[in-house]
Amino acid sequence: MFKKILTVFIGSMAAIWISAGVMLVLFIMFIGVIMGDAGPKPVHKHSILHLDLSGTYNEYRQKPDIQDAIMNDGDQPKELDKVLEAIGLAADDPHIDCIFIDCAGSQMGYASRQELVEALADFKKSGKKIYAYGDNYTQGDYYVASAADRLVVNPVGMVDIHGIASNIPFFKTLLDRLGVTVQVMKVGRFKSAVEPFIATEPSEASRLQTRVYIDAIWNNISATIAANRGVKPDDVSMWADSLLMTADVQTLLDNKVVDEAKYRRQFEDELRALTEVDPGDDLRLVSASEYIDSDPHSRIAAVKRKIKEEFTNEGYFAVLYAVGDIVDQGNEGIVGGEMVSEITRLADDNDVKGLVMRVNSGGGSAFASEQIWEALQYFKSKGKPFYVSMGDYAASGGYYISCGADRIYCDENTLTGSIGIFGMIPCVQGLLTGHIGIDIADISTGPNANFPSITKPMTDEQKQAMQRYVERGYDLFTSRVAECRGMPQDSVFAIAEGRVWDGATALRIGLVDKMGGIDMAIADMAKTLKMSADNYASFPQIELSPLEEIIMSASQSSPEMQQAMSAAVPRIEGLDETTARKALRTIKQMRDMGAVQARMETITLY
Repeated sequence: MFKKILTVFIGSMAAIWISAGVMLVLFIMFIGVIMGDAGPKPVHKHSILHLDLSGTYNEYRQKPDIQDAIMNDGDQPKELDKVLEAIGLAADDPHIDCIFIDCAGSQMGYASRQELVEALADFKKSGKKIYAYGDNYTQGDYYVASAADRLVVNPVGMVDIHGIASNIPFFKTLLDRLGVTVQVMKVGRFKSAVEPFIATEPSEASRLQTRVYIDAIWNNISATIAANRGVKPDDVSMWADSLLMTADVQTLLDNKVVDEAKYRRQFEDELRALTEVDPGDDLRLVSASEYIDSDPHSRIAAVKRKIKEEFTNEGYFAVLYAVGDIVDQGNEGIVGGEMVSEITRLADDNDVKGLVMRVNSGGGSAFASEQIWEALQYFKSKGKPFYVSMGDYAASGGYYISCGADRIYCDENTLTGSIGIFGMIPCVQGLLTGHIGIDIADISTGPNANFPSITKPMTDEQKQAMQRYVERGYDLFTSRVAECRGMPQDSVFAIAEGRVWDGATALRIGLVDKMGGIDMAIADMAKTLKMSADNYASFPQIELSPLEEIIMSASQSSPEMQQAMSAAVPRIEGLDETTARKALRTIKQMRDMGAVQARMETITLY
């Protein structure tokens, strides 16, 4: 009896402490919001648009991970669409004197960076200047910063330009040690997504396709840097081959890699003089997010009001973001059922006159890809134009959902194609029996009653059936491409087989229609519909509850508040902070892979 009472007492006290901890965190957040600035900050004269190249960049605003926002010191991903619009608006804004590119190690693909470079080039046509500073320039940040009128490095800093390499891990040796075999069915000799599980090095076909597209992307990047810096592309390649990151600053100056070497304080003093700020006063830096929220002409900030008030007479077109892995179900990426519902709703909405879909995906579920493709065909059946803008990736399933567009846009640095399908079923019998000592008894009504099973290898009959299944999927995929792109299926076979192409080559072989970023696709859609280029709304629209708004606002507040929240949550969960952070990172990195996929291999371009 006493034991039960003690258990109830301990449980009650634990609940009270947990509730108190939660209330404490929420109270801290609430006070932070109340004491913070109410509403958007005004943009004063002689302001500087601060382009912060640090952290992760997403295509658009996504539903935030509230716990991660608290645990991660408020460092939320930045939004590429806001940055691009802010650069465009700032060119004509008399309150913005210049742009400051602050290079601190951002994470985004080269196609996204290319769109930033092009937006900055357009900004310079206004006559306003762009200044870049970095203590240590990564290659990606330097690519963007090369668009600046003046590029400044810390006197003891470095610039890392090294070219591009594809880094692909292989797991077969590990799987062999564990007693795990991977049974593969695929179509296309270039479909190399399965190779890390069945080989110890890339196939010749994989090496060929990878070398071709990384060379093409590097040639584009080096040519852009050379043009911006007033040197030859061969000079940039020489920088890359010379271990530039080890060079002293004088070498960087002599080779026109940078224009000046200054400490940050000195650089900021120059910006103060340029923008008429008194010495010792803070620079009037405005982030892209703050600028968008404060500018009355911003499309993004006013989108909800426009849908309800301004668009009702003439209608508008939709910009739909399809970002991440394509999955049949889940909470992240392009979820098949949710995307189909969104497209269908837009198709049936008479106020929606057209659609630009922004695709940034390496593929995923072949089934979900087909469902999304069909929904987009339904959209077109309503007599509405449909364009696609490709981001860093629009490959395999990402190309599947794109191919039906009336017009496809991509950047030179986009990776696309990978038209192929594979199936992959692991068998852990060796692991269970040989290493753990578990034997599995199979009692069934027939030879295929337990298929597919990961505890026993497939029979020859089952392998043949799965291969036929994959081949049917490939035939459907290539027939969709042939139908939508207006070419014979045999011609599609010649450029398919799972091969990945860079954007410029994709244009030449007919997989896309036009070089250009999302701004060009939006502008062309507006011309097609004879509308203003501002007459669009972005989807899916992210709605935050009042509590979520408070948490997100507080998580982006003062460092002291962020530290308090970061320390409070692990105590609530009974985890130390380091363990909690590692667990969150691990969970976010996990990805489910279905048995049959239309996916390109995961490639990190360094």
